[in-house]
Amino acid sequence: MSIIDDIAQLKKERKAIILAHNYQRAEVQDIADYVGDSFGLSQKAVEADANVIVFCGVDFMAESAAILNPDKVVLNPMPEAGCPMARMISALDVKALKSQYPGAEVVCYVNSSAEVKAESDVCCTSSNAVKVVNSLKGEDVIFVPDRNLAYYTQKFTSRKIHAWHGYCPTHHLITAGDVLVAKMEHPDAEVLVHPECRPEVIDLADKVFSTDGIVKYARDAKKSLIIGTESGIIHRLEKENPGKHFYPLSSYTICPNMKMNSLETVRDSLRTMSTPICVPEDIRIRAKKALDRMLEVGR
Repeated sequence: MSIIDDIAQLKKERKAIILAHNYQRAEVQDIADYVGDSFGLSQKAVEADANVIVFCGVDFMAESAAILNPDKVVLNPMPEAGCPMARMISALDVKALKSQYPGAEVVCYVNSSAEVKAESDVCCTSSNAVKVVNSLKGEDVIFVPDRNLAYYTQKFTSRKIHAWHGYCPTHHLITAGDVLVAKMEHPDAEVLVHPECRPEVIDLADKVFSTDGIVKYARDAKKSLIIGTESGIIHRLEKENPGKHFYPLSSYTICPNMKMNSLETVRDSLRTMSTPICVPEDIRIRAKKALDRMLEVGR
């Protein structure tokens, strides 16, 4: 029996589903029930008729799924796979910011720990950050942890954003020079970048989208596309859009943490039921309020 057959059998026995982020290895994406962005996958977990959720991503993603699904077992096959940006801020840091800017509401990017979400007023994703910030009543906003997403959001709001200094190391490696070189190499292609990129990269891009926004735009695109985000998404783009051409904006857009999962880790997670995510209930309830408020803004 092949490893893929083993996974299929274990899924059936556990009544489990497998969720894989757009940045995961190609073979992990291919055996997943759903592929998408972090919060979209957590919503899929809520909707799914399953007892067990295997979340292939990085640690905060599995945490978010556990926050929203207290009655399901959420497994993280590789708990060592952390998010460097999420680890650039702590709950104590958020408390200090609230003391520094009294009265300001805290908007927390979902790329953050449960403890940081619990200290925040509302969460946001890369696709709805502008809408969330503009929904607030006050003029001052604390935005954590991604300064690049904060700078991008500031362009579309009159609110005063006080940004934490975190960033995604993978997206931060993309430079304005990379954009100029890519445009010269592929003059007929559009440049799509993620809002976690540096401001000068965003200024040179043709479009700015979240990962799911890139996926949706690619379906109707008539031109070739240069993709300015973690390169794992190109597998999905090519799979869903045969005949279209997709080029990575930089050769450095590889997140090592996103590549830690494999078919073996998924199989072993299902076999041994490891590693279950446990969020303390007081933190889970407060973090869920911030996530629920974000969903209310969307409605």
